[in-house]
Amino acid sequence: MDCIHLTGIRCYGYTGYLPEEQVLGQWFEVDVRLWLDLAQAAETDAIADTLDYRGVISLIQHLVKTSKFALIERLAGAIADSIIQECAQITQVQVIVTKPAAPIPDFGGKISIELTRDRG
Repeated sequence: MDCIHLTGIRCYGYTGYLPEEQVLGQWFEVDVRLWLDLAQAAETDAIADTLDYRGVISLIQHLVKTSKFALIERLAGAIADSIIQECAQITQVQVIVTKPAAPIPDFGGKISIELTRDRG
């Protein structure tokens, strides 16, 4: 199966366990892999034969900006579920949501959640 990778989708959102995270917000980064058949698009060079991934990017940005979940696991799940629901040609989606600046004392790393969902 063919795959489209969309990486580095940066959005400001309000998901977090701490109350101040849901009020002040923070940056998130989202990467997705979208599995679908690209054979026809590879032959025709027509956008109608592929996925217009601008819509997927907008969907992700909207979800990150407007959702208020306690866990980034829930945010990643909402993104995956929405992509599967909105894009009929996608058979599988992998979502990685990264919180670049976690509010954990003495921790300067990143936290990422990765999940994969199949259609059906």
